[in-house]
Amino acid sequence: MGKPTGFMEYSRKENRMRRADERCHDWDEFYLPISDEERKRQGARCMNCGVPYCQAGITFEGKNFGCPLHNLIPEWNDMIMDGNFEHALSRLLKTNNFPEFTGRVCPAFCEQACICGIYGDAVTIHNNELSIIETAFAEDKMKLRIPPHRSGKKIAVVGSGPSGLAVADQLNHRGHSVTVFERDEFPGGILMYGIPNMKLPKTVVKRRTDFMAQEGVTFVTGFDASLPENAQKLMAEYDAVVLCCGAEQPRDIGVDISAASGVYYAMQYLHSAVERSVYGREGSAPSAKGRNVVIIGTGNTASDCVASAIREGCKSVIQLVRRPKEDYLAADGTLPQDYAQEEAAAMFGTDPRVFSSSVRELVCEAGVLKAVKTSQGEVYDCELLIAATGFAGCRSDVCTAFGVEKKQTVVTEKECYATNVEKVFTAGDMHRGQSLVVWAIKEGRAAAAEVDEFLMGYTNMK
Repeated sequence: MGKPTGFMEYSRKENRMRRADERCHDWDEFYLPISDEERKRQGARCMNCGVPYCQAGITFEGKNFGCPLHNLIPEWNDMIMDGNFEHALSRLLKTNNFPEFTGRVCPAFCEQACICGIYGDAVTIHNNELSIIETAFAEDKMKLRIPPHRSGKKIAVVGSGPSGLAVADQLNHRGHSVTVFERDEFPGGILMYGIPNMKLPKTVVKRRTDFMAQEGVTFVTGFDASLPENAQKLMAEYDAVVLCCGAEQPRDIGVDISAASGVYYAMQYLHSAVERSVYGREGSAPSAKGRNVVIIGTGNTASDCVASAIREGCKSVIQLVRRPKEDYLAADGTLPQDYAQEEAAAMFGTDPRVFSSSVRELVCEAGVLKAVKTSQGEVYDCELLIAATGFAGCRSDVCTAFGVEKKQTVVTEKECYATNVEKVFTAGDMHRGQSLVVWAIKEGRAAAAEVDEFLMGYTNMK
């Protein structure tokens, strides 16, 4: 432990956040890093506990404690304090393939388990992690790891979200030849199309996929694996196939939307917002510009829809939350706001959330949405209704094409990734159900080890 009294001497200082009334007018990243000297002090706050719960990665009574990837947090915090970012990088990459993603969009279970936070403020583990990887890229410390020998085994990974990328990265470094097949134009899956640019810049996603390509991973885009002929091609040409297609099936919102235009699910809208903001072209869902927007749901996806609608220039935005306000109050009785609710308050003067409320009826004229009526009797003008109500599981089309058994998600043995079809595996949300980027990476790493053992008869990846 480099600084035994660091947690007493230094206070927590997070990455700076741009003001809400400034950042809501652009799509630029809204967190700004602190100085290197301050970052060293934040590393010094780590207590190097005898039992570091921050890296435990366990689930107890349905709650997650510590990092699911078992990141070696006390080790690299100590190295940050000493200014040894290169050594910190080596320890971080030992457990986490993509800290530039988790350092931005992970809910930081590690900090919730930090012992320093019991009687004070937790260590800024999340920010420290991001600083390690971004320093490495900035200082050209990220070195290509190209396997000196290839196994002769070929693996197809279907889907290039966080789990698919983790599978590909692990198996490529093991020496197998990996090809990632993606339905969209650019690889990255939800990282590219489901998370807005201000939270996860698309240049960061492209930087990583370009890096993986230089290490030997092949990316094929515009490939629809739900077509039977494409599925048959992969089965014939590859020694193993790993399905990492996410959990895209949205939950029903409880009202008939078949005859109404202007109603979209969150992923449709966010995908289109990325197309417009990053690539300058229209998507399947319209822009929020000049429209009264109502968003159903709470959580990260709903907040991303709120923030994206504001940046697109919506006329107003309302967020309907089914549960009562009391369920969201902090211990001191205040109502916390996330980044999107802060921006809505800055733009429109009020928190966008309406609690204990859901959509009861759509008001349409000639099939065009004009307003929504809620369970509480309110009527809100609405030309764009976005349902961020979660997901009911993975789509059936890819499963059908490969003959894979599916319920809500793909069926496997407990804590295994092999499907009912020989040499076909699965990982990520398609296997686990709707979850987080950090869990998807963990799933990808575990599935890669199972695939390696299947191909080679043993594995050294566990």
